[in-house]
Amino acid sequence: MGNFGWLFWPFSLIYQLITSIRNYLFDTGYSKSFEFETNVICVGNLSVGGTGKTPMVEYLVRLLKDQYQLATLSRGYGRKTKGFRLATEDESAMTIGDEPFQYFLKYGHQINVAVGEERAIAIPEILFRKADNELIILDDAFQHRTVKAGLNVLLTDFSRPFFDDHVLPWGRLRESRKGARRADVVVVTKCPQEFSQSERDYYSQSVKNYTRKNIPVFFTSLRYLKPILMRDSLGSDFSKNVVLFSGIANHQPLEEYVRKNFNMKKHIKFRDHYVYSSKDLKRIEAIFQEIQEKDKCLLTTEKDMVKLLTNELRPYVQRLPIFYLPIESYFLQNGSVFDQLILKSIKKYSV
Repeated sequence: MGNFGWLFWPFSLIYQLITSIRNYLFDTGYSKSFEFETNVICVGNLSVGGTGKTPMVEYLVRLLKDQYQLATLSRGYGRKTKGFRLATEDESAMTIGDEPFQYFLKYGHQINVAVGEERAIAIPEILFRKADNELIILDDAFQHRTVKAGLNVLLTDFSRPFFDDHVLPWGRLRESRKGARRADVVVVTKCPQEFSQSERDYYSQSVKNYTRKNIPVFFTSLRYLKPILMRDSLGSDFSKNVVLFSGIANHQPLEEYVRKNFNMKKHIKFRDHYVYSSKDLKRIEAIFQEIQEKDKCLLTTEKDMVKLLTNELRPYVQRLPIFYLPIESYFLQNGSVFDQLILKSIKKYSV
C-alpha cells in the first residue's frame, strides 16, 4: 500500500480488537480448545500470503514419515467441495485444494492426506478411519485455536517479517504481533544464502521481543530442484528458453531464480491459488508459440502443476512441453537441532 498504508490504520485497530478479543477468550478458557490423544504439530504464520508453509510441511513429512504413521490436515483452500475428505486416488486440486493434492501426489502412498474446515471435527474423523495414525501435521492452522497442538511452529518470511508488519488491512498480519507468544519454535523462511551473523542476531532478537522466553529461532532458505516434465506432457528434454507461468503469492523469488538460471522469455502471472481454465491455457499456448526459438518449453511451479491435472486441460498438457520446478526447504544452520526438537516433542506426547 506504499506510503498511504497508514490511512487504513483505523480499520486495522478494529480488526486487531476483534482478533484480540477472540484470543483472550481462548487464553482464559471461555472458548474451548480441544486436545487429542495423538501428536499434533501445527505449522502456520501470523500473516496472509506465502511464508513457505508447504515446503515446511513437506520437510516435516520427509523427516517423520518413515518413523510414524502420519497425516497432513489442511483446510483445502480453493477446493470446490466442503467438509471432511480423506484423499483417495479419485481426488484432484478441485476436490481437496492444490497444496493437499500436491502432498497426496508426492507422499500419498506413505501418509494420509485429509482436508476439513473445522480441524476439531476433522481430527476425530482421521483417527476413526485410520486408527493407527500417530501424528497429525496441521497445515496453516496457527489461528485455528479450537485445536491445542503439542507443538506450534510459527513461520515468518525474511522479506516480510511479522515484527515489521501491521494488522490487516494496513499490513498483512491476521492478528497482533503478540500472537507469536503461542509459538514453541519460530522459523524465518526464504532467507538469502548470504546471510551474515549480525543479520541473524537482529532477526532473532526482533522475533524474541514478541515470543515467550527461550523460544528457539531457526533460519531456512528455499532450494529449487531440477525441472521435471509434467505427466502426459509433450517432449523429453528441458530447454533453457522458457516461458514461465505461475499463480503464487509472491512471484519475485521465483522470477529471480528463473532469470538467473534460464533464458526467461516471458512471465505470465496469475493470482495466488488461481484455478486455470482452458481459456488460460489457450492464452499461454498462444504466447508460447510466438517465441521464435525452436528449442523452448513452458515452466511453472509444482503448486501450479497439480492444478493442470484435469480432464479439461489434458489436451493442452498433452501437446505442450510443460515442466515444473519442485522446491524444498533447508536449514542454513542447526537443522539437526530443529529435527531433534521435533522428534523430542513427539516422544513427549506419545502414549
